[in-house]
Amino acid sequence: MEGARQAVAAAIALLRQAAAHLRPADPDDVQMELFDLALSWAELAAAEAVLEAAPEDALAAALGRLFCAEAVSNLHTRLRLRPAAFGLTRQAIDDAPGHAFATAELAPAAIAAIGEQVRKRAAVEVPLGGDHALMRETFRRFADERVLPLAEDIHRQDAMIPDAIIDGLRELGCFGLSVPQRYGGLQPDREDSLGMVVVTEELSRGSLGAAGSLITRPEIMARAVLAGGTEAQKARWLPGIAAGDPLVAVAVTEPDTGSDVASVALRATPKSLDGRRGWTLNGAKTWCTFAGKAGVILVLARTDPGATPPHRGLSLFVLDKPSSDGHSFRHSQEGGGMLSGRAISTIGYRGMHSFELAFEDYFVPHGALVGDQGRGFYYTMRGFAGGRLQTAARATGLMRAALAQALAYAEERVVFGRRVASYPLTLQKLARMAAAIYVCQQFSYSVAAAMDRGDGQREASLVKLLACRAAEWVTREAMQIHGGMGYAEESAVSRYFVDARVLSIFEGAEETLALKVIGKALLE
Repeated sequence: MEGARQAVAAAIALLRQAAAHLRPADPDDVQMELFDLALSWAELAAAEAVLEAAPEDALAAALGRLFCAEAVSNLHTRLRLRPAAFGLTRQAIDDAPGHAFATAELAPAAIAAIGEQVRKRAAVEVPLGGDHALMRETFRRFADERVLPLAEDIHRQDAMIPDAIIDGLRELGCFGLSVPQRYGGLQPDREDSLGMVVVTEELSRGSLGAAGSLITRPEIMARAVLAGGTEAQKARWLPGIAAGDPLVAVAVTEPDTGSDVASVALRATPKSLDGRRGWTLNGAKTWCTFAGKAGVILVLARTDPGATPPHRGLSLFVLDKPSSDGHSFRHSQEGGGMLSGRAISTIGYRGMHSFELAFEDYFVPHGALVGDQGRGFYYTMRGFAGGRLQTAARATGLMRAALAQALAYAEERVVFGRRVASYPLTLQKLARMAAAIYVCQQFSYSVAAAMDRGDGQREASLVKLLACRAAEWVTREAMQIHGGMGYAEESAVSRYFVDARVLSIFEGAEETLALKVIGKALLE
C-alpha cells in the first residue's frame, strides 16, 4: 500500500494548494471550485481512513488501492478542467506525484481482475470483534427474517411500517442505541457511535424506508436532550426514547428554509394557559419524517425574532401528540390549538411517510423547552452530527443490498452466450462498486471512533457527502446490470435506486455540506 500512501499524500498537498488559492475569494463567488474540492476532500479523507486501517485481507487491500487511485485521478481531473481557477497550470497537475500509481491501478485488466475476486467472494466487509460483531450478526438476521420479506410490499403500497418490524426492534432495544444505560438505553457509560453505525447499516440493507431510518430520529433527539436537557428532562424523555414508546419525529426543515437551519421562522410565543406557563407554536414545517406515527416531535422554533445572529434566537421543544398510521392527521387541543399533518408523496423512501405540518396556536408547557432558551440551534446541530454519520451508514447498507442483487442477477443472466458476470465491463463495474462500498464502510467506522473520542464532527459531513453520492451511483449500476428488469418495479434494485436518491438531500443537502461546512473548513 506504500504507493497508495504516497499518491494520496501528494494529492492532499495539491488539494491544499488549490484551496489556499481560493482563500481570499468570497466563497459565494467560487462555489463550483469549492464544490469540486469538497468532493475530492471527502474521497481523499476516505482513502486515508483505509490506508490507516491497513487491511490484511488481500481483496480488501486491492479494493482500497483501487479507490485510492480513483480518488487521486478524480482530483487531477477536476483541477485540470479549470487549472487557473485554482492557481495551477496543467503542467503542474500533470507533474504531480501519483499519476503512475493511478495509471497502473486503473488499467482495465487490473480492475477486471479485482472484479473476478469480487465475483468469487460476493462481499468484503470490515471485520468487527466483540459486542459489535454480535450486533452485526443479530441485526443482519433480523433484516433477513423480518424486514426483507415485507420491504417490497411496504414500498409498492406506500404503507406504514408494520408493527412486526417496530415491535421486533423494540424487543432488541434498537431505539436505545444512543441512550445511556442509566436512562434505560443500550449505550454504555461511553459513546458507542460504532454500534449505531453497524445496526443502521444492517437494517438499511433490509430496507432504507422500512427499517434503516427508524433509529435516526431517536438518535437525533437523544443527542439533543443529552446535550442540553436538564437532569429532570433526561430522566423524563430518554427512557421513553430507549423503549421506542413513544416513537419520535424531528421537525426542523421549513418550506422556505431547507438546509438553512439558522433561518427557521416557526414562532414560539410565551403564553399562560389555565395557570400553566408555556408557549404557543405558529407556523409550518416540512419533510418531518414519521410525524404521523410518532408520539413526540422534537421541534426547533424561533423564540427571539430580533436575535443577532439569527441562530441565537432559536429554541428546542418536545411536544406530545397522538399517534396516527394514516397519510394525514389533525389534532385539536382543548384550548383551541391545532396541529395538522399531510404526508408528501415521494418516489421512494416509503414506509415512514414525510409530512408537512401546520401549527396553529399549539400550546406546549414551559417544561417542554429543552435546556436554555436560545440554545436550540446548538442542541440540534449536536444531534445532526450523529445523523449525518448514520446517513452514511444507511447509504452503505443500501449499496451492499444493491451489489448483492447485481451479483446474483449477473451470474444467472446469459447474454450472447456468456453470463453477464463474465464480461470485462461487468467485472469492472463490480470491482468499482465493491471498492466504493468497502471504503465507505471503513470510513464510517473510522468517523464513529473519532466521534466517540469527542471529535469527528467535520468528518461526519465528509463521510455523509461521499457515501450518499456513492449510493446513487452504485444503485444505478446495479440497475444497469439488470438491464430491462432493473427498470421493473418487481425488481428490488428499482427500489434501491429511488431510495438512494433521497440520501444526498436530507440530513444536510450535499450542496450545503460541500459549500457551507466542508468548503468553509477548506478556506479556513
